[in-house]
Amino acid sequence: MSSTTKVAVIGSGNIGTDLMIKVLRLSETLEMGAMVGIDPASDGLARAGRLGVPTTAQGVEGLVAMPGFADIEIVFDATSAGAHAHHDAVLRRHGKQVVDLTPAAIGPYVVPTVNLDEHLQSPNVNMVTCGGQATIPIVAAISAVTPVRYAEIVASIASRSAGPGTRANIDEFTETTARGLEVVGGATRGKAIIVLNPAEPPLIMRDTVLCLVDDCDQAEVAASIAEMVARVQEYVPGYRLKQQVQFRRVAQGEPVDALTDAPGGHDCWVVQVFLEVEGAAHYLPAYAGNLDIMTSAALRVAERMARREAQA
Repeated sequence: MSSTTKVAVIGSGNIGTDLMIKVLRLSETLEMGAMVGIDPASDGLARAGRLGVPTTAQGVEGLVAMPGFADIEIVFDATSAGAHAHHDAVLRRHGKQVVDLTPAAIGPYVVPTVNLDEHLQSPNVNMVTCGGQATIPIVAAISAVTPVRYAEIVASIASRSAGPGTRANIDEFTETTARGLEVVGGATRGKAIIVLNPAEPPLIMRDTVLCLVDDCDQAEVAASIAEMVARVQEYVPGYRLKQQVQFRRVAQGEPVDALTDAPGGHDCWVVQVFLEVEGAAHYLPAYAGNLDIMTSAALRVAERMARREAQA
């Protein structure tokens, strides 16, 4: 019996190729069984071929037709929200477990440091978005100490790191991230904003998290955030706080000017957290932390799924 679990990656763009490199370089649990694309000239398929990974440029149908398809247990989808619905339907018919890196949100949202163990048996898990993977852990850390009535995040990423899939899914990004802040992060209400920064040279990913809470133990909140940051750093070493956690008192009737859509009406606190995510540069540039956190989180999820099956 093989000691590794075979996986396939659908999507030979930046995210899919980086994920393939991570599986090959970092994982002792997973083995690349196929790289799938639709553009025969893509760098991802060419690179996979040079690395000895079986490839097809015929999409999910080409994957199903590959000789080794029966041995593949987990499939990563790194395409687009629109394409994922079809991919999921095909793969479910063949009993494959799917890790979805698009904002399609067909399966339950999963953020490794918050709720991974709850969904290891799900046929499809959704990795939310890059902004979600960076900020939901922080909202969850605050929620563990005090109720979060409103959470707003702003994800600023280098324009160069936003490929066609990201640009086509802006609406899905904001909707899926906001919902993830609520469902996984524990906020009563969430809002997400994405900024594509055209600066040259490109800036690394920056995330701002603002939470509206009632009176709280500030030291306990800060400690919970620090612990969560350390846990995310286990699989995303470039994830870090830019500065100390900020607390600001807002009196009744005072506008919550740091937040764009926050409910008011009584005394509260705004908790502000500023994050930076530097990529590991396995395939993508270091400034593309937005893509690196997605592939790193997806790798962590699939490895845990594989270990669970091996222990069953």
